[in-house]
Amino acid sequence: MRQLFGWGRLPRLDIATLLLSLTVAILTFAGTPAEARYAGIIIDADNGQVLYARNADQRLYPASLTKIMTLYMVFEAIERGELRFDQRLKVSARAEGQAPTKLGLKRGSTIRVEDAVLALVTKSANDAATVLAEALAPTEAAFAIAMTERARKLGMRRTSFRNATGLPNRHQRSTARDMATLAVAMLRDFPQHYHYFSQRSFTYAGRTYDNHNGLLGNYEGTDGIKTGYIRASGFNLVASVRRGERRLIGVVFGGRTPKSRDAQMKKLFDRSFAMIDIDTPVGVPLPRAKPTVRTAAVEAEPVVVASAGRPVRAAVVALHGKPAEVGPAALRAPAPLPQEKGAANWGIQLGAYQDLLNARTRLHQAVGLLPQVLHSREFMIEPTRTGNQLLYRARLGGFQVEDASQACQRLVDIGVSCWIVTPDGDITRDPLRS
Repeated sequence: MRQLFGWGRLPRLDIATLLLSLTVAILTFAGTPAEARYAGIIIDADNGQVLYARNADQRLYPASLTKIMTLYMVFEAIERGELRFDQRLKVSARAEGQAPTKLGLKRGSTIRVEDAVLALVTKSANDAATVLAEALAPTEAAFAIAMTERARKLGMRRTSFRNATGLPNRHQRSTARDMATLAVAMLRDFPQHYHYFSQRSFTYAGRTYDNHNGLLGNYEGTDGIKTGYIRASGFNLVASVRRGERRLIGVVFGGRTPKSRDAQMKKLFDRSFAMIDIDTPVGVPLPRAKPTVRTAAVEAEPVVVASAGRPVRAAVVALHGKPAEVGPAALRAPAPLPQEKGAANWGIQLGAYQDLLNARTRLHQAVGLLPQVLHSREFMIEPTRTGNQLLYRARLGGFQVEDASQACQRLVDIGVSCWIVTPDGDITRDPLRS
């Protein structure tokens, strides 16, 4: 028998070493900590306003969110007349051999296009995804190339596909922002087909499959769209929620469990719908500070109670205890640098105002003072409560840590108060100067 790859010529020690290396590589790939793979974004589908973003541009494993792109390609083919919903497609040996989850399609059998679509939406069937891919391209790999090219045209600049299923491939990556872009494109380009994503169950060959999207029927206004999971990604979800005339798109990557992922998505939607009620400006917000109480430290908010002129550092109401002055001792220690080198997920805060208009005015004033430094930054006004007082944080986002430090220092040099904001949304000392 022919020896492949020269295994017969390797010394026993080399084989053991190679196997150990492979084991380490597999564990490294599969055991990514949840913290390193979390990302999320909430956008207003009608105007593109970003209401929440954390690690939104970090390239992560999309898992079965990939199938949203597969379905986008299928719907395009249907509109071009290349496929019909009632058309029957033949199942290949490759499709039959796909890993779960799947319908259990057999080589040589056929499945209707519409059934394959529903199988992707509900069961997230990998065999059905491969059948659709092979109907539109010579191979699934060729289909994945076409998927990537189409994704780039939609504005998904940090996405690369290697298959139609989302099954593990270290080169198959996307971002929370790109997946939100895809969801908006699906709604915009194929409103006549979007109803498939609302399907709560699907019956095929005598078996009924429930939709994996736990928000459908359990969270007000949810009408789609898709879940995803592989071990390296954690539990992912793209969801659409419509209330009245407003529709928000949410994306979460890296949930520890389906339940915790869904809970996080609901929390983000709750906060975001509350934010649009006060007419926040367009921009990418930094996440809210975590509602935790730290021992031997005052959780204080820099408050500006004057007009939107030069801000004044004033007494604040802490979560517990007496009002405290904001000073170095009240600020949190520097947070760890973001895990992705050069990530633009730091920010600066110019103050926390009792009046929304003053917060907005302060942002425009700061940009006017340092236009070359701040004109391209992302506006965010975030409501927060300190004790019984509602405040509006005026922040600019989209900085790398070095840029945030330099921008804050320049503002301070011209008499404008400024605080560094970490990727977690916390106010901190300058991590480069402390």
